[in-house]
Amino acid sequence: MRRYAVFGHPIAHSRSPRIHAAFGAQCGIELDYTAIDAPPESFVDAVDAFERNGGCGANVTLPHKPAAAALCREVSERARRAGAVNTLIRVDGAWHGDNTDGIGLVRDLTQRHGIALEGARVLLLGAGGAAAGVAPALLDAGIARLAISNRSFERAQALALRLGINDGEQRLHLWGWDALVEAAARLPDAPRASAARAGYPEFDLVINSTAAARTVDPVAWPLPFDDAAPWTAVDLGYGEAARPFLDAARDAGAARGIDGLGMLVEQAAESFLRWHGVRPDTDPVYAMLRAGDGA
Repeated sequence: MRRYAVFGHPIAHSRSPRIHAAFGAQCGIELDYTAIDAPPESFVDAVDAFERNGGCGANVTLPHKPAAAALCREVSERARRAGAVNTLIRVDGAWHGDNTDGIGLVRDLTQRHGIALEGARVLLLGAGGAAAGVAPALLDAGIARLAISNRSFERAQALALRLGINDGEQRLHLWGWDALVEAAARLPDAPRASAARAGYPEFDLVINSTAAARTVDPVAWPLPFDDAAPWTAVDLGYGEAARPFLDAARDAGAARGIDGLGMLVEQAAESFLRWHGVRPDTDPVYAMLRAGDGA
């Protein structure tokens, strides 16, 4: 039986073992998929032990994605652009790395939720590993503008440089977090026709990629209000972790809110494809997990 795992810290909450067990049963593939809790200082040793015991593929989640990239002989182009690996594949005695987060988000938004990304204006909150994982795929999907806002402006700049967007394209913009908060605060008094008159750019999609944004007072989040054009809020977390941001977004006028459960299933399906050469049907697995959440 082929062995697979997901590495993280903490990891007990992970739904990945259930997802891959369901994919395996659906596709008639026997596999052993477990969750392995590895603190950062023991991550490399844990992966080595997993490989010695027959491990041939793994998912990697927080906080190990950058470290996983360093273990790889080769990485895919999307992993290189993200600067992080979430999927390890054993090939000819060495690890190869991929990043399936971005394609997972794009498939969930477009195929499950019917959101048109072509020409969309997107605000990405955060510039860490989660943001880096999805930003390249959003750009490849044809969005018209990607604005990145992060509490550390330098970190947002570093992500922008890694994305390699030509300034002449006018597709990539950096916004200071505090500047957006101040602009958002002016929106209730602005003419309803245009958020831009209050100094706040209009967005079709606001994506929260940072856990830090879930722990602060909602009024300190740079969210547009109902004076702006209709917009959709997305949190890359799922379940209770996504609730504070999505609730605040609805209060701020979001037309709809989407959590990251579908992205989780879709990125897992892409990993499954890399390991087994077959793409599973994600809809029944998503429905199973959503029913389990009581949502």
